[in-house]
Amino acid sequence: MASEIDEQQVRHIGHLARIKLTDEEVTRFGSQLGNILDYIGKLNEVDTDDVEPTAHPLPVKNVFREDVPATSMGVEKALANAPDKTPPYFKVPKVLDQESA
Repeated sequence: MASEIDEQQVRHIGHLARIKLTDEEVTRFGSQLGNILDYIGKLNEVDTDDVEPTAHPLPVKNVFREDVPATSMGVEKALANAPDKTPPYFKVPKVLDQESA
């Protein structure tokens, strides 16, 4: 039985993700999110008392290069392909207003 995710919760999740949802999408995603929560509920039933916590099931090694200081590219080159700029800054839309998304 699918967990119930109501329309308001789906719309709130869409707002947090900055996604505008149609009424059809709200209905579909509500059902899908409910199914996901049901699956997580099943995973919570698994006995993991004797399982050692790991971040990854396989051995992982660092493949990053050595961090060596170098000369930066400069403001003009960094802003060369910017769609909107006010040197020495990139100009971006305001994201602080929670009601506009």
